[in-house]
Amino acid sequence: MPNTYSLPRTGLARWIKGVRAPSLTELVFAQLLLVKFGAAQSWSALLFDGDAGWHIRTGASILKAGAVPVRDLFSFSRPDKPWFAWEWLADVIFALLHGWGGLTAVAGFTAVVLCFSAVLLFCWLLRRGAGLWISLGVMLAAVSASSVHYLARPHIFSLLLFTLALWIVDEDRRRATRLVWTLVPLSALWANLHGGFVAWLATLAILLGATAAERNWTALRRYSWLAALCAGATLVNPYGWRLHQHIVSFLGSSWIQDNVQEFQSPHFRSENMMVFAVFLLAGCALAWRTLARDNYFEGALALLWGLASLRSARHIPLYMIAASPVVASQAAEWWAGISARSSARSAARIFWDCGQELGRSRRLGVWGLALGALCLCLVWPKIGIADFPDSQFPVAAVARNLDRLVSPAGMPRILTSDQWADYLIYRLYPRQRVFFDGRSDFYGPAIGGDYKDLLAGARRWPELFTRYGFEVALLPVDWPLGSILERDPQWQSVYRDEQAVLFVRRPFQLKLGSRTAECEESGG
Repeated sequence: MPNTYSLPRTGLARWIKGVRAPSLTELVFAQLLLVKFGAAQSWSALLFDGDAGWHIRTGASILKAGAVPVRDLFSFSRPDKPWFAWEWLADVIFALLHGWGGLTAVAGFTAVVLCFSAVLLFCWLLRRGAGLWISLGVMLAAVSASSVHYLARPHIFSLLLFTLALWIVDEDRRRATRLVWTLVPLSALWANLHGGFVAWLATLAILLGATAAERNWTALRRYSWLAALCAGATLVNPYGWRLHQHIVSFLGSSWIQDNVQEFQSPHFRSENMMVFAVFLLAGCALAWRTLARDNYFEGALALLWGLASLRSARHIPLYMIAASPVVASQAAEWWAGISARSSARSAARIFWDCGQELGRSRRLGVWGLALGALCLCLVWPKIGIADFPDSQFPVAAVARNLDRLVSPAGMPRILTSDQWADYLIYRLYPRQRVFFDGRSDFYGPAIGGDYKDLLAGARRWPELFTRYGFEVALLPVDWPLGSILERDPQWQSVYRDEQAVLFVRRPFQLKLGSRTAECEESGG
């Protein structure tokens, strides 16, 4: 009788035997999810920007109406005015996620997309031969510098698609393949997800200029067709060419550049910004070396996006993606030279050879999905995310004053900050409208200027209160306007906590009390 047993040679056994171990890239993806989003505060940080609120409600409105809106949904200051929901497809995705799993699902999806974008960059650098150590270090630097924009907003799709598009172009510049033409439908998808597709069109223009400078006429004809087709594909959106006109006007607005923080120059005070500063110096210095070697596209791309990131902090993630291949390749070349001059037993040689060997494991497949799903379950908030972070938004103030914010006597006109207005849209729409929210492109400099004066408690505040008919003011405690209303006999402070103060105009307070009493007498 045999004393050993073997697995029967079935189809399942052969499949198990043929299953490969997880690749290095798949392991890095799983580890990045664990490290970056293992803490509960990392999840709430994804919701520090209130824009996610109106994106979710816009997507829900599209799903309900079966059409993309062309007029405003959320304001009383510009009711029914023409409006571009230029990220409508991302809004629908967020709304579907929210309907399935609330804010937890929105944050979880955002975390996966951000980590996958970072790992895609890591895989691209490995493909270029940078090796494990350099690729990992450059990728982590890109994550650190870009994390200031790690928010649950549609721009996460631009981070993913920009990385993928540059990788495909890089591969095609080395060896022309049909894969490059997948960028055409990708451009159409991008134009419906996020306005960052204009960054891709600008990159194609840089590609054409660089190819012409290199006098590669065959490639120039190829990329001219690519640029034309990609530009044409972006017209496949609900607004056609008017979307492009609107975005260009928005990006060129001096009022937006002067007053919207993310469009202003970065402040080098945090650790993340110091990483960006070092990477900016290294990337620009190495970009000049790349240009000197007649690689005009990579050098010009890093320099121009570096300039754009100094002008607007919003462009920092795009610069980090564009400059990473330049920095990684130059660092790998330097290390390879040291390794070649070193003995076989030297640390430089051993680590270089080890990094190159491990860098060949860059497959993304079933293991990546399985490990990603497992790690996502491990870091998933156990009690979920019930609301936006109360450290950033007036969660308690809204919950305890719903009768004043959504009055049975009618829809009161509320003055609040733009970020808090985004939150009110999320919590109270369609029972409430707002004065000014995060859609700066929609309100423009006229109403934006009025909002700025109210924020500062300018002398003309009584005129603006009369013009817009404010009946309720939900203000951050540090707004100068709050101190002014405290002394005004027409306004009464009815709620205050460490974060917010709520004022009600006295005639409205009387009307509200009368209406509430009528409801109680009638049993309503």
